[in-house]
Amino acid sequence: MTSPIHSCRHPIHCLVPPQMLERIAENGSQAQRKWALDTLTRDHSLRMARVQNMQHRASGPRRADILTEVLAGMPRRTIRTAQNTENVEGPVMRGEGDPPTGDVAVDEAYDGLGATYAFFWDVLERDSIDGDGLPLRGVVHFGSQYDNAFWDGQRMVFGDGDGELFLRFTKSLDVIGHELAHGVTEDEAALEYWGQSGALNESMSDVFGSLVKQYKLGQRADEADWLIGADLLAPGVNGVALRSMAKPGTAYDDPVLGRDPQPAHMTKYVSTLSDNGGVHINSGIPNKAFHAVATALGGYAWERAGEIWYEALRDSRIKPRARFRTFARATQRAANRLYGDGSVESKAVGDGWDAVGIEL
Repeated sequence: MTSPIHSCRHPIHCLVPPQMLERIAENGSQAQRKWALDTLTRDHSLRMARVQNMQHRASGPRRADILTEVLAGMPRRTIRTAQNTENVEGPVMRGEGDPPTGDVAVDEAYDGLGATYAFFWDVLERDSIDGDGLPLRGVVHFGSQYDNAFWDGQRMVFGDGDGELFLRFTKSLDVIGHELAHGVTEDEAALEYWGQSGALNESMSDVFGSLVKQYKLGQRADEADWLIGADLLAPGVNGVALRSMAKPGTAYDDPVLGRDPQPAHMTKYVSTLSDNGGVHINSGIPNKAFHAVATALGGYAWERAGEIWYEALRDSRIKPRARFRTFARATQRAANRLYGDGSVESKAVGDGWDAVGIEL
């Protein structure tokens, strides 16, 4: 039998990486080990559902209905509750325009989907995930003490966490932005979720997740924390977040969770078969490159660095198995096209990738 932990070539895009859950299963209390193993098992079972949902979206009409053109610039959100089961078609708790419900997870999911939509529309003129007004669907209270959140190809799904290691996954806006950005990457570049292309896929979600939060808070690059999932770790966990884009490898060092394995330079690239070839691990390298570019340029990171990364993602030369250098060169082309050869922006891009050991 193939191991559910190491076999996923087309997994759902989960936020908490499998190696962290594996460490919990090794080091945690009896209850913590159970939560981690249950989460790993659920994640494995959900992979095929995600692939089928992606295929369904790809084969369907691009526009959801004839009202999409009229409603461009307006999100259409629906939040359901799984009622601590695994039923993603549970009761609707809040629809577009409905008042807050008082269920904090429902309302955080609703607001987070709205903030993510606003970022892509206001900053990048993109109408929802697919650019064609795709309705945004969320499901909260998924499973019992489920320690993850994921994009399944059609909807965002949030666990409540276990309360000892992880808090509810709707707490973190950058997490919501991260997961929805997987849908953008699927739509634009379909980066294969393995090795360097998979790490690029994860990095794009970290980039946009952080930018969603920065845009919502009105933060400049030097004011942002550049952390992913800073609100998720429970009190008592020795860490600040799941990942740090500014300082990969420093987000946590905990007896139960283990130590943050992310490298910040190609000399430390991790060759592994686990985590789909290290997609959550080696994403630290392009994450650090983006942080270096954004902070070198200063101001609001979404205005220049974010635009360059977005245009690179849409470059037709980015294929599903693109490697770091291929994408780095696409960012250089985008910077040159947008701002000119020899521009401050072009130099910052080159310097950013050079700082992580990738020559253009």
